[in-house]
Amino acid sequence: MTSVDDLSWAVVKMRAVERIVVNEPLIAAYQAASSPHSVRALKSDLEAFDLWCRLHDRTSLPASPETVADYLDARAEKGSKPASLGRYKASIAKIHLLLDLKDPTPASLVKLRLQAIRRRLGTSQKQARPLRFKGLVRNVERDEPRGLNVRALLESCSEDLPGLRDRALLSAGYDTGLRASELVAIEVEHIIEAIDPDARLLSIPRSKGDQEGEGATAFLSPRTVRAIAAWIEAADIAAGPVFRRVNVRRYKAKAAAKGRRIESISGREAWDLRKTLSKPAVPARVEYDVGEGALHPASVGSIYRSMIQRAFERGALADLTADDLARLLKGISAHSTRVGLNQDLFTSGEDLAGIMDALRWKSPRMPLAYNRNLAAEAGAVGRLMGRLE
Repeated sequence: MTSVDDLSWAVVKMRAVERIVVNEPLIAAYQAASSPHSVRALKSDLEAFDLWCRLHDRTSLPASPETVADYLDARAEKGSKPASLGRYKASIAKIHLLLDLKDPTPASLVKLRLQAIRRRLGTSQKQARPLRFKGLVRNVERDEPRGLNVRALLESCSEDLPGLRDRALLSAGYDTGLRASELVAIEVEHIIEAIDPDARLLSIPRSKGDQEGEGATAFLSPRTVRAIAAWIEAADIAAGPVFRRVNVRRYKAKAAAKGRRIESISGREAWDLRKTLSKPAVPARVEYDVGEGALHPASVGSIYRSMIQRAFERGALADLTADDLARLLKGISAHSTRVGLNQDLFTSGEDLAGIMDALRWKSPRMPLAYNRNLAAEAGAVGRLMGRLE
């Protein structure tokens, strides 16, 4: 976690026209009002901006509109997307605000140069590949699973501790559509009773779209409840984070070894009683150690990708080729379950309001973007072509 001192020191080191006086109470107030992720992102953005300014003999505090515009152009040339450039611009504006300096970002030069970048590159964002419950099917209730699908991944999980955890993690991720940081923040105490005795409700104290902690509730299916119960029982978790790191230690088998007779030991060898002892056979074994803290959010995507790889190797994704697998894995992230649930809700006939409520969207922009391809296929032309066939 980035401390106030870390952020203050990052500001002090920035290249300024004169010595910058840091308002510590204001920096502390900003951190208290922001998520740790936001504070880390601001610090990272400032360090990158200051480094560029030093390399190009520019002043970062206060920055001129020309400096900001040139910096955004340079980042775009290095491959930064318009969405990332918008974040860099916001970070530069934020630090000027916190230091009571004139904000250069509203200048027409900055706006027009950023608009030109967006016009040149386009503003569409790369979407995570969806992890849908039955894969790419028209009817999520009646159609048989095909391709990459959540059900096959859940069924192919092993019954050891890593397998139990992974099954519970993926099942909960699909049910709730939680982002990685929200998913790993689930604690045993957040799981509460539902009207359905086999299901549960998940209390979400805080999320990306709810920084003030208004709270929300998500549904956990009986499938997920069983998976979580099996995991926490095997891992002996009574309270605290549900999803934790599992350290695996594997020991190879050792064959029995006969000891050496004492009289066979040469005088030139150092005396060692162990050389005279027999050693029994040692079978191969695996030991697991479950951590105390929650998984890191960045590990969720890699866990999903490992689950897919293992399921493919076990023949659970029989209609995929090795080339299909390599292509699909590139798009899988922790966000894949959120996109997949969003699309399954759409194909099952849920309206936009219901989807937004289920996934706690504040704006219709993202759920509409996630369903854009499905909407085209289910639209008027798609229905007509289906009848013509």
